[in-house]
Amino acid sequence: MMDLGLSRCLVLAVCVCAVVRGDDDGRIETAGAPVHLSDSDPGLLKALKFAEDRYNQLSNGMHIRRVSKIISATRQLVKGVRYSITVETGRTQCKKSAELHVPEECEFFQESHKQKTEVCLFEVWNIPWENKSTLLKQKCQPAVPKETKKVVSVPLSRDKPTQETVDLLMQFKDFMVKYNRTYTSQEEAEKRLRIFQQNLKTAQTLQALDQGTVEYGVTKFSDLTENEFRMIYLNPMLNQWSLQKQMKPAAPASKAAPDSWDWREHGAVNNVKNQGLCGSCWAFSVTGNIEGQWFKKTGQLLSLSEQELVDCDKLDQACGGGLPSNAYEAIENLGGLETEIDYSYTGHKQGCEFSSGKVVAYINSSVELPKDENDIAAWLAENGPVSAALNAFAMQFYRKGVSHPLKILCNPWMIDHAVLLVGYGDRNGVPFWAIKNSWGEDYGEHGYYYLYRGSNLCGINKMCSSAVVD
Repeated sequence: MMDLGLSRCLVLAVCVCAVVRGDDDGRIETAGAPVHLSDSDPGLLKALKFAEDRYNQLSNGMHIRRVSKIISATRQLVKGVRYSITVETGRTQCKKSAELHVPEECEFFQESHKQKTEVCLFEVWNIPWENKSTLLKQKCQPAVPKETKKVVSVPLSRDKPTQETVDLLMQFKDFMVKYNRTYTSQEEAEKRLRIFQQNLKTAQTLQALDQGTVEYGVTKFSDLTENEFRMIYLNPMLNQWSLQKQMKPAAPASKAAPDSWDWREHGAVNNVKNQGLCGSCWAFSVTGNIEGQWFKKTGQLLSLSEQELVDCDKLDQACGGGLPSNAYEAIENLGGLETEIDYSYTGHKQGCEFSSGKVVAYINSSVELPKDENDIAAWLAENGPVSAALNAFAMQFYRKGVSHPLKILCNPWMIDHAVLLVGYGDRNGVPFWAIKNSWGEDYGEHGYYYLYRGSNLCGINKMCSSAVVD
């Protein structure tokens, strides 16, 4: 229907319905719970077409604009169907006519400065049973790219390769060697090369739009599509707000936050671990928090078992995702945690082999932290590392530096990854959170992700919690 292969802009399409219904893939949607969609979802494409047509009707420009790429998409049921979609638009060579629809044959200008790429936010309300759609909001801003490394789209051809093709193949070969990639067939290798090529362009666009000191580029996830990355490594349960359990509020810190703090410097943080091909980030976030709390109580830093939670927490879904609030409750019910040595990590669900005789750490309860980042920082400095969650939109291609994606691209309500806040500070005047991840030490800065602090970015303030050890 439409060419979605260039850079990005943002469309937020909204449709609202207070019912429970099944997805095409068999999943059950509950009212109010956003669900991630693939770029080929028929309802999404229909909403995009509506938003695109209305965008051109409302625009004073002479040329028709088209969506060039979907960044992300969700659907939410609240008295209709609500779509949240990240895209980019560009100017085509077609001039507007009285009909004001977008012909599929309209081609983009080849020169980037003539395309006049924009980052946009649209809200569309659709009532399916009335066959009615309404544009609720339209907000666009020009995308002004920074000076970045040029990444050219190169066709995979059997002809004599161009220099750009050679460069791409060399980058892909270096990637395969560095991350020990092998593929089962030539077809699979070519598919991964095309994904790798597109991801280079995505990383370039992220770089151009970011407001921090970050470097995006090739990572060990560069041969995965956005959907593959989300399905393997992220946690769909975190944005199901109706599943969140009420936790008692944490007592406020006794004093204001110091200018900076890092629990790694005080012995309360273990080495970065690796969750593997399992959506168990929630377990690593919680055990990291409890390791810090146990250190505060006893002065001893233990490495606790995530696999115990994957196998024995009946409230969560193992590699399918989980909630820290559930995990705390499960640990209380079990009676504590074993060490990682006694109950080692396998990265897949197996039968529960918990032994109460091997418990080395316990918790008494859990608390929810306030939503103000200054209060979170003060509590962290006084009490220990904090279990947190965030929208991992910018993390797939993160390499180093302080990440500061546009808020419009990192919806604070679309939380999908659990992490551990171990400290905070600033780099050359740029405030940050130091975030311990669970994707191994070969991710980011030795396994850490640094996110801009002070504007509730990517929802980092919305799900902060801690175990309590008396």
